[in-house]
Amino acid sequence: MNLAVWLARAALTFPELTAVAYGTADYQSFRTLADRASRLAASMRGDLGLLPGDRVALAMKNSPYYLEVLFGIWWAGLAAVPANAKLHGNEFRYILENSETKLTFTTSDLTETIEGHRPDPVERVIEVGSADYERLFGDDTGDLFPANPDDLAWLFYTSGTTGRPKGAGISHRNVAAMAYGYLIDVDAVEPGQQILHAAPLSHGSGMYMLPHLCRAGVNIIPESGGFNPEEIGALTAHWGAVSMFAAPTMVSRLTAHPGDIDPTGIRTITYGGAPMYVEDAVKALDRFGNRFAQIFGQGESPMTGTVLSKAMIADRDHPDWLQRLGTIGIANSVVECTVADDAGRVLAPGEIGEVVIRGDSVIQGYWKNPEATAKALKHGWLYTGDVGSIDEKGFVTLKDRSKDMIISGGSNIYPREIEEVLLTHPGVEEVSVIGRTDPDWGEVVVAYVVGSDAKAADLDKLCLDNIARFKRPKDYVFLDALPKNNYGKILKTELRERDAVRARED
Repeated sequence: MNLAVWLARAALTFPELTAVAYGTADYQSFRTLADRASRLAASMRGDLGLLPGDRVALAMKNSPYYLEVLFGIWWAGLAAVPANAKLHGNEFRYILENSETKLTFTTSDLTETIEGHRPDPVERVIEVGSADYERLFGDDTGDLFPANPDDLAWLFYTSGTTGRPKGAGISHRNVAAMAYGYLIDVDAVEPGQQILHAAPLSHGSGMYMLPHLCRAGVNIIPESGGFNPEEIGALTAHWGAVSMFAAPTMVSRLTAHPGDIDPTGIRTITYGGAPMYVEDAVKALDRFGNRFAQIFGQGESPMTGTVLSKAMIADRDHPDWLQRLGTIGIANSVVECTVADDAGRVLAPGEIGEVVIRGDSVIQGYWKNPEATAKALKHGWLYTGDVGSIDEKGFVTLKDRSKDMIISGGSNIYPREIEEVLLTHPGVEEVSVIGRTDPDWGEVVVAYVVGSDAKAADLDKLCLDNIARFKRPKDYVFLDALPKNNYGKILKTELRERDAVRARED
Protein backbone atom coordinates (compact mmCIF):
# COMPACT_ATOMS: atom_id res chain seq x y z
CA MET A 1 0.00 0.00 0.00
CA ASN A 2 1.22 3.47 -0.92
CA LEU A 3 0.68 5.96 1.92
CA ALA A 4 -0.42 8.55 -0.64
CA VAL A 5 -3.66 6.58 -1.06
CA TRP A 6 -4.84 8.25 2.17
CA LEU A 7 -4.55 11.65 0.49
CA ALA A 8 -6.31 10.41 -2.66
CA ARG A 9 -9.15 9.05 -0.52
CA ALA A 10 -9.49 12.26 1.52
CA ALA A 11 -9.60 14.31 -1.70
CA LEU A 12 -12.53 12.21 -2.94
CA THR A 13 -14.51 12.08 0.32
CA PHE A 14 -13.68 15.45 1.88
CA PRO A 15 -12.51 17.59 -1.08
CA GLU A 16 -13.31 20.99 0.49
CA LEU A 17 -12.11 20.26 4.03
CA THR A 18 -8.91 22.08 5.00
CA ALA A 19 -5.88 19.78 4.77
CA VAL A 20 -3.16 22.34 5.56
CA ALA A 21 -3.41 25.55 7.55
CA TYR A 22 -0.71 28.21 7.83
CA GLY A 23 -1.01 30.12 11.07
CA THR A 24 -4.68 31.04 11.42
CA ALA A 25 -5.41 30.82 7.68
CA ASP A 26 -6.77 27.91 5.65
CA TYR A 27 -4.00 27.14 3.16
CA GLN A 28 -4.96 24.08 1.13
CA SER A 29 -8.01 21.85 0.82
CA PHE A 30 -7.64 18.12 0.35
CA ARG A 31 -8.64 18.55 -3.30
CA THR A 32 -5.85 21.11 -3.86
CA LEU A 33 -3.23 19.18 -1.90
CA ALA A 34 -3.91 15.97 -3.83
CA ASP A 35 -3.92 17.80 -7.16
CA ARG A 36 -0.57 19.49 -6.49
CA ALA A 37 0.99 16.28 -5.15
CA SER A 38 -0.02 14.41 -8.31
CA ARG A 39 1.31 17.17 -10.62
CA LEU A 40 4.59 17.31 -8.70
CA ALA A 41 4.82 13.52 -8.98
CA ALA A 42 4.30 13.72 -12.75
CA SER A 43 7.16 16.23 -13.12
CA MET A 44 9.55 14.26 -10.91
CA ARG A 45 8.91 11.05 -12.86
CA GLY A 46 8.74 12.85 -16.23
CA ASP A 47 10.83 15.99 -16.72
CA LEU A 48 13.26 15.21 -13.88
CA GLY A 49 13.62 11.57 -14.86
CA LEU A 50 13.39 10.01 -11.39
CA LEU A 51 12.68 6.29 -11.14
CA PRO A 52 10.67 4.36 -8.53
CA GLY A 53 12.69 4.04 -5.33
CA ASP A 54 14.94 7.05 -6.02
CA ARG A 55 15.57 9.20 -2.96
CA VAL A 56 14.38 12.80 -2.68
CA ALA A 57 15.49 14.93 0.27
CA LEU A 58 13.55 17.57 2.18
CA ALA A 59 16.07 20.01 3.65
CA MET A 60 13.26 22.20 4.89
CA LYS A 61 12.14 23.95 8.03
CA ASN A 62 8.44 23.57 8.85
CA SER A 63 6.59 25.00 5.88
CA PRO A 64 3.11 24.73 4.32
CA TYR A 65 4.89 23.31 1.25
CA TYR A 66 6.11 20.32 3.27
CA LEU A 67 3.04 18.13 2.81
CA GLU A 68 2.73 18.55 -0.95
CA VAL A 69 6.42 17.74 -1.39
CA LEU A 70 6.26 14.68 0.88
CA PHE A 71 3.10 13.30 -0.70
CA GLY A 72 4.31 14.16 -4.19
CA ILE A 73 7.36 12.00 -3.48
CA TRP A 74 5.21 9.06 -2.39
CA TRP A 75 2.65 9.59 -5.17
CA ALA A 76 5.52 9.09 -7.64
CA GLY A 77 6.80 5.93 -5.90
CA LEU A 78 9.93 7.68 -4.61
CA ALA A 79 11.47 7.64 -1.12
CA ALA A 80 11.64 10.71 1.13
CA VAL A 81 14.77 11.71 3.06
CA PRO A 82 13.64 14.38 5.56
CA ALA A 83 16.61 16.13 7.19
CA ASN A 84 16.68 18.17 10.38
CA ALA A 85 16.78 21.85 9.40
CA LYS A 86 19.21 22.54 12.27
CA LEU A 87 22.00 20.42 10.81
CA HIS A 88 25.39 21.77 9.77
CA GLY A 89 26.25 21.78 6.07
CA ASN A 90 28.73 18.94 6.56
CA GLU A 91 26.00 16.84 8.13
CA PHE A 92 23.61 17.57 5.27
CA ARG A 93 26.35 16.56 2.82
CA TYR A 94 26.85 13.18 4.50
CA ILE A 95 23.12 12.38 4.51
CA LEU A 96 22.63 13.41 0.88
CA GLU A 97 25.70 11.50 -0.26
CA ASN A 98 25.04 8.37 1.79
CA SER A 99 21.40 8.18 0.70
CA GLU A 100 22.39 8.82 -2.94
CA THR A 101 19.74 11.50 -3.11
CA LYS A 102 19.13 12.82 -6.63
CA LEU A 103 16.84 15.76 -5.88
CA THR A 104 16.68 18.04 -2.86
CA PHE A 105 13.91 20.46 -1.96
CA THR A 106 14.87 23.35 0.32
CA THR A 107 13.31 26.28 2.11
CA SER A 108 14.89 29.66 1.38
CA ASP A 109 16.90 29.70 4.62
CA LEU A 110 18.71 26.47 3.66
CA THR A 111 19.25 26.78 -0.09
CA GLU A 112 22.68 28.40 0.19
CA THR A 113 23.84 25.83 2.76
CA ILE A 114 22.75 22.89 0.62
CA GLU A 115 24.27 24.35 -2.55
CA GLY A 116 27.52 24.98 -0.69
CA HIS A 117 27.70 21.38 0.57
CA ARG A 118 26.08 19.62 -2.37
CA PRO A 119 27.51 16.15 -3.08
CA ASP A 120 27.78 14.66 -6.58
CA PRO A 121 24.66 12.45 -6.47
CA VAL A 122 22.37 15.47 -6.05
CA GLU A 123 21.40 16.51 -9.58
CA ARG A 124 18.97 19.30 -8.67
CA VAL A 125 18.32 21.61 -5.71
CA ILE A 126 14.92 23.32 -5.89
CA GLU A 127 13.73 25.94 -3.43
CA VAL A 128 10.04 25.62 -2.56
CA GLY A 129 8.00 28.65 -3.56
CA SER A 130 10.47 29.68 -6.26
CA ALA A 131 9.65 30.04 -9.96
CA ASP A 132 11.54 26.81 -10.66
CA TYR A 133 9.41 25.06 -8.09
CA GLU A 134 6.10 26.32 -9.45
CA ARG A 135 7.09 25.21 -12.96
CA LEU A 136 6.95 21.64 -11.67
CA PHE A 137 3.16 21.91 -11.38
CA GLY A 138 2.29 21.49 -15.03
CA ASP A 139 -0.77 20.23 -16.84
CA ASP A 140 -0.04 16.53 -16.35
CA THR A 141 -1.11 14.61 -13.24
CA GLY A 142 0.69 11.43 -12.32
CA ASP A 143 -1.01 8.13 -11.55
CA LEU A 144 -0.58 7.04 -7.95
CA PHE A 145 2.30 4.54 -7.97
CA PRO A 146 1.27 1.06 -6.68
CA ALA A 147 3.95 0.78 -4.00
CA ASN A 148 4.44 -2.45 -2.08
CA PRO A 149 4.04 -2.28 1.72
CA ASP A 150 7.76 -2.96 2.26
CA ASP A 151 8.96 -0.33 -0.23
CA LEU A 152 11.07 2.44 1.31
CA ALA A 153 8.97 5.47 2.24
CA TRP A 154 11.02 7.52 4.72
CA LEU A 155 14.79 7.27 5.17
CA PHE A 156 15.37 8.59 8.68
CA TYR A 157 18.95 9.38 9.68
CA THR A 158 19.66 8.80 13.34
CA SER A 159 23.13 9.34 14.77
CA GLY A 160 25.06 6.30 15.97
CA THR A 161 27.76 5.69 18.52
CA THR A 162 30.29 5.48 15.68
CA GLY A 163 29.74 9.17 15.03
CA ARG A 164 28.21 8.51 11.60
CA PRO A 165 24.42 8.74 11.19
CA LYS A 166 22.57 5.57 10.26
CA GLY A 167 19.68 5.61 7.80
CA ALA A 168 16.68 3.77 9.25
CA GLY A 169 14.76 2.43 6.25
CA ILE A 170 11.14 3.11 7.19
CA SER A 171 8.66 1.42 4.83
CA HIS A 172 5.06 2.24 3.92
CA ARG A 173 4.05 -0.68 6.19
CA ASN A 174 6.05 0.76 9.11
CA VAL A 175 4.44 4.20 8.83
CA ALA A 176 0.95 2.72 8.44
CA ALA A 177 1.44 0.63 11.59
CA MET A 178 2.60 3.75 13.45
CA ALA A 179 -0.53 5.62 12.32
CA TYR A 180 -2.84 2.81 13.41
CA GLY A 181 -1.11 2.61 16.80
CA TYR A 182 -1.53 6.36 17.26
CA LEU A 183 -5.22 6.30 16.39
CA ILE A 184 -5.89 3.30 18.66
CA ASP A 185 -3.86 4.17 21.75
CA VAL A 186 -2.81 7.81 21.70
CA ASP A 187 -5.38 10.10 20.12
CA ALA A 188 -8.47 9.24 18.09
CA VAL A 189 -8.93 11.75 15.24
CA GLU A 190 -12.12 12.80 13.49
CA PRO A 191 -12.29 14.60 10.11
CA GLY A 192 -11.52 18.28 10.54
CA GLN A 193 -9.66 17.92 13.85
CA GLN A 194 -6.26 19.59 13.96
CA ILE A 195 -2.65 18.92 14.83
CA LEU A 196 -0.24 21.81 15.38
CA HIS A 197 3.35 21.24 14.23
CA ALA A 198 5.55 23.22 16.62
CA ALA A 199 8.24 20.49 16.53
CA PRO A 200 10.22 19.60 13.36
CA LEU A 201 8.31 17.89 10.56
CA SER A 202 11.50 15.97 9.76
CA HIS A 203 11.03 13.99 12.98
CA GLY A 204 8.20 12.95 15.30
CA SER A 205 5.77 15.73 14.54
CA GLY A 206 6.06 14.92 10.84
CA MET A 207 5.25 11.30 11.56
CA TYR A 208 2.10 12.40 13.34
CA MET A 209 0.89 14.31 10.28
CA LEU A 210 0.12 10.85 8.82
CA PRO A 211 -2.61 9.60 11.19
CA HIS A 212 -4.25 13.02 10.97
CA LEU A 213 -4.20 13.00 7.19
CA CYS A 214 -5.44 9.39 7.19
CA ARG A 215 -8.51 10.62 9.11
CA ALA A 216 -8.88 13.85 7.07
CA GLY A 217 -7.55 16.03 9.87
CA VAL A 218 -5.97 19.47 9.53
CA ASN A 219 -2.18 19.94 9.69
CA ILE A 220 -1.40 23.41 11.08
CA ILE A 221 2.01 24.95 10.31
CA PRO A 222 2.88 27.88 12.62
CA GLU A 223 4.14 30.96 10.79
CA SER A 224 7.30 30.97 12.93
CA GLY A 225 8.07 27.47 11.66
CA GLY A 226 8.79 26.21 15.16
CA PHE A 227 8.17 26.35 18.88
CA ASN A 228 6.94 29.65 20.29
CA PRO A 229 4.70 29.53 23.41
CA GLU A 230 2.94 32.82 22.64
CA GLU A 231 2.20 31.69 19.08
CA ILE A 232 1.00 28.32 20.35
CA GLY A 233 -1.36 30.10 22.74
CA ALA A 234 -2.78 32.21 19.93
CA LEU A 235 -3.17 29.28 17.52
CA THR A 236 -4.80 26.95 20.04
CA ALA A 237 -7.21 29.75 20.95
CA HIS A 238 -8.04 30.29 17.27
CA TRP A 239 -8.43 26.67 16.18
CA GLY A 240 -9.58 25.08 19.45
CA ALA A 241 -8.92 21.53 20.69
CA VAL A 242 -5.71 20.97 18.73
CA SER A 243 -3.24 18.15 19.26
CA MET A 244 0.53 18.50 19.12
CA PHE A 245 3.70 16.51 19.65
CA ALA A 246 6.26 17.96 22.05
CA ALA A 247 9.56 17.01 23.61
CA PRO A 248 9.43 17.11 27.44
CA THR A 249 11.45 20.34 27.48
CA MET A 250 8.78 21.95 25.30
CA VAL A 251 6.08 20.81 27.73
CA SER A 252 8.04 22.31 30.62
CA ARG A 253 8.42 25.61 28.78
CA LEU A 254 4.70 25.74 28.02
CA THR A 255 3.94 25.00 31.67
CA ALA A 256 6.26 27.76 32.89
CA HIS A 257 5.15 30.28 30.27
CA PRO A 258 3.65 33.35 31.99
CA GLY A 259 1.30 34.16 29.12
CA ASP A 260 -2.24 32.98 28.64
CA ILE A 261 -2.54 29.54 27.05
CA ASP A 262 -6.16 28.44 27.42
CA PRO A 263 -6.22 24.68 28.16
CA THR A 264 -9.54 24.31 26.33
CA GLY A 265 -7.69 25.04 23.08
CA ILE A 266 -5.67 21.82 23.52
CA ARG A 267 -7.03 18.33 22.85
CA THR A 268 -3.88 16.25 23.35
CA ILE A 269 -0.18 16.93 23.90
CA THR A 270 1.80 13.78 23.17
CA TYR A 271 5.29 13.93 24.64
CA GLY A 272 8.25 11.70 23.94
CA GLY A 273 11.84 11.69 22.73
CA ALA A 274 13.19 11.86 26.28
CA PRO A 275 12.04 10.95 29.78
CA MET A 276 9.68 13.35 31.53
CA TYR A 277 10.47 13.96 35.19
CA VAL A 278 7.47 13.06 37.36
CA GLU A 279 7.55 16.46 39.04
CA ASP A 280 7.38 18.21 35.66
CA ALA A 281 4.52 15.96 34.50
CA VAL A 282 2.49 16.79 37.61
CA LYS A 283 3.08 20.53 37.09
CA ALA A 284 1.91 20.25 33.47
CA LEU A 285 -1.21 18.35 34.53
CA ASP A 286 -1.95 20.93 37.21
CA ARG A 287 -1.81 23.72 34.64
CA PHE A 288 -3.41 22.17 31.57
CA GLY A 289 -5.50 19.32 32.93
CA ASN A 290 -5.87 15.81 31.55
CA ARG A 291 -4.55 16.46 28.08
CA PHE A 292 -1.30 14.48 28.01
CA ALA A 293 -0.18 11.16 26.55
CA GLN A 294 3.37 9.76 26.56
CA ILE A 295 4.97 7.59 23.89
CA PHE A 296 8.27 5.74 23.61
CA GLY A 297 9.75 4.72 20.29
CA GLN A 298 12.69 5.48 18.02
CA GLY A 299 13.45 5.88 14.35
CA GLU A 300 13.78 2.13 13.97
CA SER A 301 10.18 1.71 15.19
CA PRO A 302 8.91 5.20 14.52
CA MET A 303 7.00 6.66 17.48
CA THR A 304 5.83 3.15 18.34
CA GLY A 305 6.94 1.09 21.32
CA THR A 306 5.03 1.91 24.46
CA VAL A 307 2.31 4.35 25.41
CA LEU A 308 1.12 5.91 28.66
CA SER A 309 -2.37 6.92 27.63
CA LYS A 310 -4.29 10.05 28.57
CA ALA A 311 -6.55 7.93 30.75
CA MET A 312 -3.62 6.42 32.66
CA ILE A 313 -1.92 9.78 33.15
CA ALA A 314 -5.18 11.35 34.31
CA ASP A 315 -6.02 8.56 36.81
CA ARG A 316 -4.76 10.28 39.97
CA ASP A 317 -6.91 8.02 42.17
CA HIS A 318 -5.03 4.90 41.11
CA PRO A 319 -2.77 3.72 43.97
CA ASP A 320 0.17 3.36 41.56
CA TRP A 321 -0.41 6.68 39.78
CA LEU A 322 2.89 8.39 40.61
CA GLN A 323 4.84 5.21 39.99
CA ARG A 324 3.19 4.76 36.59
CA LEU A 325 3.84 8.40 35.75
CA GLY A 326 7.55 7.57 36.04
CA THR A 327 7.28 4.73 33.50
CA ILE A 328 7.01 4.82 29.71
CA GLY A 329 3.76 2.89 29.84
CA ILE A 330 2.68 -0.38 28.25
CA ALA A 331 3.22 -1.86 24.79
CA ASN A 332 1.44 -0.06 21.96
CA SER A 333 -1.39 -2.16 20.51
CA VAL A 334 0.42 -2.77 17.19
CA VAL A 335 3.65 -4.14 18.69
CA GLU A 336 5.09 -6.32 21.41
CA CYS A 337 7.47 -4.49 23.75
CA THR A 338 9.29 -6.15 26.62
CA VAL A 339 12.74 -6.56 28.19
CA ALA A 340 15.25 -9.19 27.07
CA ASP A 341 18.87 -10.19 27.50
CA ASP A 342 21.44 -10.21 24.70
CA ALA A 343 20.64 -13.83 23.86
CA GLY A 344 17.00 -13.02 23.18
CA ARG A 345 15.63 -14.45 26.46
CA VAL A 346 12.60 -12.46 27.64
CA LEU A 347 13.23 -11.47 31.23
CA ALA A 348 10.91 -11.84 34.19
CA PRO A 349 9.20 -8.81 35.78
CA GLY A 350 11.70 -6.72 37.72
CA GLU A 351 14.78 -8.05 35.90
CA ILE A 352 16.88 -5.42 34.14
CA GLY A 353 17.75 -5.86 30.49
CA GLU A 354 17.39 -4.18 27.12
CA VAL A 355 14.03 -2.88 25.94
CA VAL A 356 13.05 -4.76 22.76
CA ILE A 357 10.23 -4.28 20.23
CA ARG A 358 8.74 -6.36 17.43
CA GLY A 359 5.83 -5.73 15.09
CA ASP A 360 4.90 -4.14 11.78
CA SER A 361 6.33 -0.75 12.79
CA VAL A 362 9.88 -2.13 13.07
CA ILE A 363 12.21 -1.47 10.12
CA GLN A 364 13.78 -4.22 8.06
CA GLY A 365 17.22 -2.66 8.39
CA TYR A 366 19.55 0.29 8.00
CA TRP A 367 20.42 1.79 4.63
CA LYS A 368 23.69 0.31 3.31
CA ASN A 369 24.73 -0.79 6.81
CA PRO A 370 24.36 -4.56 7.33
CA GLU A 371 26.60 -4.54 10.41
CA ALA A 372 24.37 -2.07 12.26
CA THR A 373 21.28 -3.98 11.07
CA ALA A 374 22.61 -7.26 12.50
CA LYS A 375 23.41 -5.59 15.81
CA ALA A 376 19.99 -3.94 16.23
CA LEU A 377 17.73 -6.65 14.75
CA LYS A 378 18.34 -10.04 16.31
CA HIS A 379 16.36 -12.95 17.77
CA GLY A 380 13.28 -11.51 16.06
CA TRP A 381 13.41 -8.26 18.07
CA LEU A 382 14.58 -4.68 17.64
CA TYR A 383 17.12 -4.00 20.39
CA THR A 384 16.54 -0.36 21.29
CA GLY A 385 19.74 0.32 23.22
CA ASP A 386 17.70 1.41 26.25
CA VAL A 387 18.03 -0.47 29.52
CA GLY A 388 14.93 -1.02 31.61
CA SER A 389 12.58 -3.38 33.40
CA ILE A 390 8.96 -4.40 33.07
CA ASP A 391 6.55 -4.97 35.96
CA GLU A 392 3.86 -7.61 36.46
CA LYS A 393 1.23 -5.41 34.78
CA GLY A 394 3.30 -4.63 31.68
CA PHE A 395 4.56 -1.15 32.54
CA VAL A 396 8.11 -0.52 31.31
CA THR A 397 10.55 1.66 33.26
CA LEU A 398 13.77 2.95 31.69
CA LYS A 399 16.82 2.61 33.93
CA ASP A 400 19.65 3.90 31.76
CA ARG A 401 20.89 3.84 28.19
CA SER A 402 23.26 1.16 27.01
CA LYS A 403 24.59 3.72 24.55
CA ASP A 404 26.03 7.00 25.72
CA MET A 405 23.42 9.05 23.92
CA ILE A 406 22.59 12.49 25.33
CA ILE A 407 19.01 13.77 24.98
CA SER A 408 18.89 17.56 25.07
CA GLY A 409 15.61 19.32 24.39
CA GLY A 410 14.25 16.16 22.78
CA SER A 411 17.16 15.92 20.30
CA ASN A 412 19.46 12.90 20.33
CA ILE A 413 23.15 13.79 20.59
CA TYR A 414 25.89 11.17 20.41
CA PRO A 415 29.18 11.92 22.23
CA ARG A 416 31.44 10.13 19.75
CA GLU A 417 30.45 12.53 16.96
CA ILE A 418 31.45 15.55 19.07
CA GLU A 419 34.58 13.85 20.37
CA GLU A 420 35.79 13.19 16.83
CA VAL A 421 35.43 16.88 15.97
CA LEU A 422 37.22 18.05 19.12
CA LEU A 423 40.06 15.61 18.54
CA THR A 424 40.88 17.35 15.27
CA HIS A 425 42.18 20.31 17.30
CA PRO A 426 45.97 19.99 17.58
CA GLY A 427 45.89 20.99 21.26
CA VAL A 428 43.45 18.24 22.30
CA GLU A 429 45.13 15.05 23.48
CA GLU A 430 42.06 13.24 24.78
CA VAL A 431 38.40 14.08 25.20
CA SER A 432 35.27 12.53 26.64
CA VAL A 433 31.80 13.99 26.17
CA ILE A 434 28.95 13.32 28.62
CA GLY A 435 25.50 14.66 29.42
CA ARG A 436 24.84 16.79 32.49
CA THR A 437 21.33 16.86 33.98
CA ASP A 438 19.64 20.18 33.30
CA PRO A 439 16.18 21.32 34.52
CA ASP A 440 15.30 23.06 31.24
CA TRP A 441 16.87 20.84 28.57
CA GLY A 442 16.89 17.44 30.28
CA GLU A 443 20.63 17.22 29.60
CA VAL A 444 23.31 19.53 28.27
CA VAL A 445 26.56 18.53 26.59
CA VAL A 446 29.79 18.75 28.61
CA ALA A 447 33.27 18.01 27.22
CA TYR A 448 36.11 16.84 29.46
CA VAL A 449 39.36 17.68 27.70
CA VAL A 450 43.02 16.79 28.19
CA GLY A 451 45.35 19.26 26.49
CA SER A 452 47.18 22.29 27.84
CA ASP A 453 47.13 24.16 24.51
CA ALA A 454 43.37 23.92 23.96
CA LYS A 455 41.11 26.88 24.75
CA ALA A 456 37.36 26.71 25.24
CA ALA A 457 36.66 29.48 22.72
CA ASP A 458 38.69 27.71 20.02
CA LEU A 459 36.95 24.40 20.69
CA ASP A 460 33.56 26.09 20.54
CA LYS A 461 34.38 27.61 17.14
CA LEU A 462 35.62 24.24 15.91
CA CYS A 463 32.28 22.65 16.82
CA LEU A 464 30.26 25.45 15.26
CA ASP A 465 32.26 25.04 12.04
CA ASN A 466 31.59 21.31 11.80
CA ILE A 467 28.41 20.22 13.58
CA ALA A 468 24.96 21.57 14.39
CA ARG A 469 24.83 24.34 16.99
CA PHE A 470 22.60 22.36 19.35
CA LYS A 471 25.24 19.61 19.63
CA ARG A 472 28.13 21.77 20.78
CA PRO A 473 29.24 21.50 24.43
CA LYS A 474 27.83 24.03 26.86
CA ASP A 475 30.81 23.56 29.15
CA TYR A 476 34.45 22.56 28.70
CA VAL A 477 36.30 21.07 31.66
CA PHE A 478 40.07 20.68 31.39
CA LEU A 479 41.83 17.81 33.18
CA ASP A 480 45.35 16.47 33.38
CA ALA A 481 44.07 12.96 32.68
CA LEU A 482 40.77 11.17 32.10
CA PRO A 483 39.73 8.37 34.48
CA LYS A 484 40.36 4.94 32.93
CA ASN A 485 40.14 1.28 33.87
CA ASN A 486 42.93 -1.28 33.66
CA TYR A 487 42.27 -1.78 29.97
CA GLY A 488 42.62 1.89 29.16
CA LYS A 489 38.90 2.46 28.63
CA ILE A 490 37.62 5.86 29.71
CA LEU A 491 35.25 5.55 32.67
CA LYS A 492 32.33 7.74 31.68
CA THR A 493 30.39 6.63 34.74
CA GLU A 494 33.09 8.09 36.98
CA LEU A 495 33.14 11.27 34.88
CA ARG A 496 29.40 11.66 35.32
CA GLU A 497 29.75 11.23 39.08
CA ARG A 498 32.51 13.84 39.22
CA ASP A 499 30.49 16.17 37.03
CA ALA A 500 27.41 15.85 39.24
CA VAL A 501 29.49 16.89 42.27
CA ARG A 502 31.05 19.75 40.30
CA ALA A 503 27.64 20.98 39.12
CA ARG A 504 26.28 20.98 42.70
CA GLU A 505 29.31 22.90 43.97
CA ASP A 506 28.93 25.50 41.22
